[in-house]
Amino acid sequence: MSNPVRSRESGVQSVDRAITVLELLAGRGEAGVSELATELEVHKSTAFRLLGALEEHGLVEQIGDRGKYRLGFGLIPLAGRVAERLEVTTQGRPVCEELAARLGETVNIAIPDRGYAVNVDQARGPAMVTTYNWLGRITPMHNTSSGKVLLAAAIADDPAAMPDDLGPRRRAALAAELVRVSELGYAWSIEEFETGLNAVAAPVHDHAGTVIAALSLSGPAYRMPAERIEEITPDVVAAGRELSKRMGFWNG
Repeated sequence: MSNPVRSRESGVQSVDRAITVLELLAGRGEAGVSELATELEVHKSTAFRLLGALEEHGLVEQIGDRGKYRLGFGLIPLAGRVAERLEVTTQGRPVCEELAARLGETVNIAIPDRGYAVNVDQARGPAMVTTYNWLGRITPMHNTSSGKVLLAAAIADDPAAMPDDLGPRRRAALAAELVRVSELGYAWSIEEFETGLNAVAAPVHDHAGTVIAALSLSGPAYRMPAERIEEITPDVVAAGRELSKRMGFWNG
């Protein structure tokens, strides 16, 4: 009978070695199996298997018949996604700061990550009582304004992206709401994620029109009742469009 603990440890060790291979190739440009095996302190066959797995995913490639390896083009889309995240925060900073200062509430940029919304940038308004520090916080998709915006875009491409841990009635209601989010171009969250907290969010598109982030404005319910959210929704939508333009998206 296999030992699950030992299997997990072996898996982690393999991942660690694979990352080391990528780091070595990044620093040296190219390297052979023997050279990499020496650096990893493993047998050549082990190094060869690691390189084979990385090559299968396009992360490394063999240089002709020279027996040496270098980084592969499969890393480009991965690096591009990271650069995209950095770019949306860089371009979004002045947009968020202006909106937060004008409306007096907290503005966040969130990106999708493995079924959640992750807040990657934040600008706070001048209000004496501010909301929670959301920077770096992971939040659900189904009951936050940013999450709904991101989820609406995700299920448009893949219906299986709908959370499967909700009851049938809640799933049906959420599906109907996400259709409205797609049609209207914004989402609300009225004390759904946290009692006393309201928010509105709009999508951020990249140059190809793909929704890559959500820009939200949130605040305490006593300062941001539903009536005020309705009033400021056009401002949040406009900020989302401005950031989308900064990301290269033009739609009329």
